[in-house]
Amino acid sequence: MNDIHTIPAVRFMDVRFAWPDPETGVPSAVPVFDAFTADIPGGVVSLTGPNGVGKSTFMLLAGGRILPQRGRIEVVGHNTRILSGAWADEGGMPGPGLTEEREHARNLVCSFIYQNMELDAEGEASPQAGALLEQVLFSGGHDESRKTQGFLDAVIDAFELRSLRDRSISALSKGEQQRLLLAFSALYGSKAVMMDEPVFAMEMRQKEKALDFYRSLSRDTGVSVFVSLHELALTRKYAETAMLFYPDRSIDMGTPAEVLTKESLEKAYGVPEAMLYDAERLTRGHFAEEAGLSG
Repeated sequence: MNDIHTIPAVRFMDVRFAWPDPETGVPSAVPVFDAFTADIPGGVVSLTGPNGVGKSTFMLLAGGRILPQRGRIEVVGHNTRILSGAWADEGGMPGPGLTEEREHARNLVCSFIYQNMELDAEGEASPQAGALLEQVLFSGGHDESRKTQGFLDAVIDAFELRSLRDRSISALSKGEQQRLLLAFSALYGSKAVMMDEPVFAMEMRQKEKALDFYRSLSRDTGVSVFVSLHELALTRKYAETAMLFYPDRSIDMGTPAEVLTKESLEKAYGVPEAMLYDAERLTRGHFAEEAGLSG
């Protein structure tokens, strides 16, 4: 059996996290996670559930972008407190913080596509998409055998970017930027990738091509892919593990067939299963749950 199925990609150990008040910095008395312990396997893992139930918070914690008030989190074997520069070592000595060097090292372990993420483009001076694709691949973490024109071409074709290579990133539509971001993440060669609603602005055909490519990439390279999806059909088709988040902060985890049952979905979403049309329209209405972050 492939190691990505037997060795946890992410471990939460007695984790407590509550979003701090933006003015006082004091954590809320109502935590998103409290005494949460779980081992999550690698492969393609889909996070499913209504808005505001902890999906984005889970990925931010798992990827070391935020740190818990209590407990330990590991992503592909790395303590996120050390990974983020908060600690210098396992003894808890203060670290250097998120320096440029530390941020690069963190990204090589776990990269992140944030919800509603946009590329930083500066009008006509913004770089061309093709040049950036090459730069990401040849400066990233893939081994040398994968830093080839063949792999680059495969990514370009998977995300339908061939016609966009000579265009500046400032000239790309939202859907085109989404596809470019997905390509960057595949080319960069991180050991784990967190993707928060990465395909919402894409056509269904493009969503399926993207997820099919990531599934193959995971099997070929061992990268662990965590992706928040609202279309249940995509989770059923592409995910090896499904995590279903409930409003009471409990989480079911297993295969899509085990987790996405009629009873569980109705409990999670609070509506009859017949109302769940596997469509983004049920959940795309807002991006500001969980103390200012998406669900």
